[in-house]
Amino acid sequence: MDSIESEAGMENLRTYGDAPFDIAVLHGGPGAAGEMAPVARELSKDWGVLEPLQTAETLEGQVAELQAVLKEHAHGPVSLVGFSWGAWLGVILASRFPGLVKKLILVGCGPFYEADAQGIHERRMGRLTPEERAEVNRLMPSLNDPSEVVRDEVFGRFGALFSKADAFDPLDNTMDEVMCSARIFKGVWPGADALRRRGDLLAMASTISCPVVAIHGDTDPHPAKGVQGPLSECLDDFRFILLPRCGHKPWGERQARGRFFEVLRGELG
Repeated sequence: MDSIESEAGMENLRTYGDAPFDIAVLHGGPGAAGEMAPVARELSKDWGVLEPLQTAETLEGQVAELQAVLKEHAHGPVSLVGFSWGAWLGVILASRFPGLVKKLILVGCGPFYEADAQGIHERRMGRLTPEERAEVNRLMPSLNDPSEVVRDEVFGRFGALFSKADAFDPLDNTMDEVMCSARIFKGVWPGADALRRRGDLLAMASTISCPVVAIHGDTDPHPAKGVQGPLSECLDDFRFILLPRCGHKPWGERQARGRFFEVLRGELG
């Protein structure tokens, strides 16, 4: 693995394997850089892989940052594998810059209609223990703490708790590789959420010209119907793959990891 810094001196790209780099993986969050490292390492056994680390603090900034990274480091159009928020970011990029993406793979994508997003938080909270739910409620005000270190620690703890709630049979619940940034989340998420509420996100998806594949766990709190239905209606070249006994993050699932990589390799091959 090699790291590359942005002009601002921040690490915003990791590369795995050898050139040419034909695949890029996009992390979730926003603000969960490094989350896709296990996927990048696995895929680098067969391909050169880019792992952009989105450092921009606005939605438009993240789109521009990703565009610049792909233009400079990718070997032509890439197969783009986006997870969670990264799936939405992939949709936005593919709609605006079709020449950069030859195939879009959405993993654990969030729903495209606001109505389908209702209940995600409640489902997650319902999967936590009473003690964990109390911790979530106790920590919530700390996201506005004046100390960025405190905010990032709290954001990371939320990530660990909700990763547990999102999983069916997790291999582990570690967040060791993830660089959590509450500032990035708070800067990017409101704009992304507004895109969904206005219907702009689905409108963007409807303009995508490359093949699109969605891979989704059957126990993911983000409802599968909120991805399969809207994209089936607006895309001509779309396939939906539901993984059994699988939560939000397939590569971290004991019973689904093998099938996930089998499916992913098949789509990338």
